[in-house]
Amino acid sequence: MHTHISRRQLWGLVALTLMWGVNWPMMKYSLRELSPLYFRALTMTGGALWLFVYYRSKGLRMLPHGAEWRSVVTLGLPNMLGWHTMAILGVKELASGRAAILGFTMPIWTVLLGALVFGERLTRRVGFAVVAVGLAIGLLTFNELTALTGRPLGIVWMELAAILWGTGTLMMRRAKLTLPIETLTVWMMILSAACLWVIAWTNEPWPVWQFSGLMWGSLVYGMLINYGFAQIIWFGLARHLPPATSAMSIMAVPLVGTLSATLIVGEQPSWHDFAAMLCVMAAIAAVLLPPRKRPALDISPAP
Repeated sequence: MHTHISRRQLWGLVALTLMWGVNWPMMKYSLRELSPLYFRALTMTGGALWLFVYYRSKGLRMLPHGAEWRSVVTLGLPNMLGWHTMAILGVKELASGRAAILGFTMPIWTVLLGALVFGERLTRRVGFAVVAVGLAIGLLTFNELTALTGRPLGIVWMELAAILWGTGTLMMRRAKLTLPIETLTVWMMILSAACLWVIAWTNEPWPVWQFSGLMWGSLVYGMLINYGFAQIIWFGLARHLPPATSAMSIMAVPLVGTLSATLIVGEQPSWHDFAAMLCVMAAIAAVLLPPRKRPALDISPAP
């Protein structure tokens, strides 16, 4: 399939895929020294402030007006607060590679919810994707239930995260936005981070804030790379990438997450993980790779 993509875009896409993939075990590593909700609140706050300063320096309008605030709140609830809260709770319970595999079932949920809520057409490819995702979830659930240290609740958290992302994607597609997508994202992050500080304060003990050097590095990664550079690269690419190219990047993230987890947190994937990953990658290909001409699915994942 011929795709019009420059060498610069290709390198940007490779960097983005690596950033998103490596972020899953980096999150798992961080949870050794910091509770999940405070971790999310801290890194999202740092990322939002850095993006705000960056886009302000580029001359973007950074303050929503009037009814635009309603869009920030309604889109931010599933896309930012819901996804990031549920996902970090899932990472806490599961191996990070496994969490990444389950989290990236989100494009399939987008299609299914679109059919259920908006009457969008279901195709054979969607049917195949549903079966593939069901098989992946079944494989990992069985493994969690039969393992001595299994935590099947983590699967519930990750699928809730994926469903919320799918809901947010559908809402984003239908929103009539008048503010720049960069501004929308930054304010969704700011408001979600504020909510997370409150939720963390009421549910988790106050952190000690005495971390190891590697932990500080992991926090900086979360702020500057995952919430910072990755978002900037994605916004730069998303408007111009062919749908097939975007799909390939999204398919590769769980693979990068699973493989890098061996190096970063010492996880040893089982055959269940690799089988489930192949199922999810096949499902993503089925729903995102266009038959010929189809508009790109507008998703901008940030794990």
